[in-house]
Amino acid sequence: MKKSTLFLLQGVAAAVALVAVGAQAKEMRFPVNNPQPVEGQFVHVPPTMEDLETADMHPELKRVIRRGHDLFINTQQLRGKNVFNSMNCNSCHMGEGRLPFAGPVWPAAVVLPNYRPKNDQVNNLEERIAGCFSYSMNGKPPAWGSDDMVALTTYHQWLAKGVPIYQSGKTMYGRGYPNLPDAEQKPDYTRGQAVYEENCAICHQSDGSGVVQNDKVVFPAVWGDTSYNWGAGITRHFTLASFIKHNMPLGRPNSLTDQQAWDVAYYINNHERPQDPRYTGDVKETRAMYLDTFHVHTSYGLEHDGKLLGDHDNVGEKDFLKPDALIKRTYTAD
Repeated sequence: MKKSTLFLLQGVAAAVALVAVGAQAKEMRFPVNNPQPVEGQFVHVPPTMEDLETADMHPELKRVIRRGHDLFINTQQLRGKNVFNSMNCNSCHMGEGRLPFAGPVWPAAVVLPNYRPKNDQVNNLEERIAGCFSYSMNGKPPAWGSDDMVALTTYHQWLAKGVPIYQSGKTMYGRGYPNLPDAEQKPDYTRGQAVYEENCAICHQSDGSGVVQNDKVVFPAVWGDTSYNWGAGITRHFTLASFIKHNMPLGRPNSLTDQQAWDVAYYINNHERPQDPRYTGDVKETRAMYLDTFHVHTSYGLEHDGKLLGDHDNVGEKDFLKPDALIKRTYTAD
């Protein structure tokens, strides 16, 4: 039997699925309050680092995968070089990139290359990772083909071991952050602030700055100079609301109501943060340029508390606006 088990689930209603992996049984627990797999969904149990040690693979390949894993969970080691805020890959893609409904990264390795509306071109896996560095990390991606980029892509592909290429993303159980039902009431800043102070401030602080101890990030900033910039996917209210609902507060996923998740996401994402790297010098113009493909779901370029959000030149800790990786590539081959 394959060491990474892949199957079409036939009517699983239980909260715990037992999946045979290799010679032993591995228990894959689906969080009880999260959506459970249903008939026809594609369920993949990503291999672990423990699986890597016993895998029949070349030692050099294992070494590169280990490096990718290390970079994934401790991306802060690239702070000031490729990362210019307090984020790790694992901050948004939790559970080492393996956890359902927490942005698992193995799907990217099997749905890419694919067209991406955000930059209006076909993206491969390196380009997708480059986007995370440019927006979520407010940084500069490792160079194409560099040791660090190869390590990260190899780790992604290790997690997808056994999954057929171009598997339909629409049937993957736990992919991304599932859309929440529309809020019963319009998301509200004041209500969101109350939810934040009660549930989030203990880790992320009342000023959104997170927690740093002995120069090590314990909890990332959720707004301000050391947080994700205005181009990050999680600035979209529906994305952050779903992430919060299914994963936060830490250790208590799904303890907030849908309305609370919408409200607190709206509260967090109506705070200032570093400039969108696609900024033209005019926030209203930039919002309009990327409205249909992105900013229709954000507060960027909208007025809050008498101020126009994103109307500034602040790029946080970095000394540049747009990394070279975001310069649009034109596919010219016939």
